[in-house]
Amino acid sequence: MSRFLRNPMTLGVLVLAAIILVFSTFTIVPETRQAVILRFEVPKRTVNAWQPNLDFGNTGAGVIARIPFVDRIVWVDKRVLDVDLDNQPVLSTDQLRLQVDAFARFRVVDPLRMVVTARSEEGVVNALRPLFSSSLRAELGKVDFAVLLSPERTVVMDNIQSRLQRLATQYGVQIVDVRIKQAELPGGSPLDSALNRMRTARQQQALTIRAQGQRNAQIVRADADAQASKIYADSFGKDAQFYDFYRAMQSYRYTFGADGNPDNGRAGTSIILSPQNDYLREFRGR
Repeated sequence: MSRFLRNPMTLGVLVLAAIILVFSTFTIVPETRQAVILRFEVPKRTVNAWQPNLDFGNTGAGVIARIPFVDRIVWVDKRVLDVDLDNQPVLSTDQLRLQVDAFARFRVVDPLRMVVTARSEEGVVNALRPLFSSSLRAELGKVDFAVLLSPERTVVMDNIQSRLQRLATQYGVQIVDVRIKQAELPGGSPLDSALNRMRTARQQQALTIRAQGQRNAQIVRADADAQASKIYADSFGKDAQFYDFYRAMQSYRYTFGADGNPDNGRAGTSIILSPQNDYLREFRGR
């Protein structure tokens, strides 16, 4: 036996086998990854699973042991992952066909379920993409295109996230956020037609607003004239003779051009009237 161990070739083979055995038995689980142990392709346990509000160093990461050549490890990222959608056709409630680019951020919170249902991170992304697309079309189909340009856009995003979360729970993931990167009308004739419809709708809306404004202005003006007439009537009704005198003075000022305004057409014109003319009765006194 000692002679066998003194053989360098044999010793090297033993050392190499020991190294392979050690590396096949012990594995380091980093803080940023979760490990699912499969024994004969059957999930057995999870190491360093994600938990909310848990600090690094207390998550279970580190050196773990497994049965060599029997247990297999499936690695699952602990960080937030993305699902992208490009050029998704969406029909809004105002019959506009939109091209929407969006993305969703998710985190694997149940790696054991994820491995059973989707097998890998790539499988999760491929499974979530059609669910995300259907949720996006369903929610955007309930609103007008103008909503995507208003503060109500946030409510739409929350609705999409809630709908997607209900569908994505089966894969052991949590939807962290949903955002629309871009929503625009397709180019060509559909775009021109949509712009014309939008322009016509805005013009009709402007005409309606202008007509309502004119109607309100007329109502306000009529009310003001009625109120002014009432005030004049109440004021001059207290002294009818003063009212006649005041109105006569206004008439004299306009007729004889006493205000010096040449636009009244009487500047430099001579007017001859009899002193007994009834128009000049206010000059004779009471």
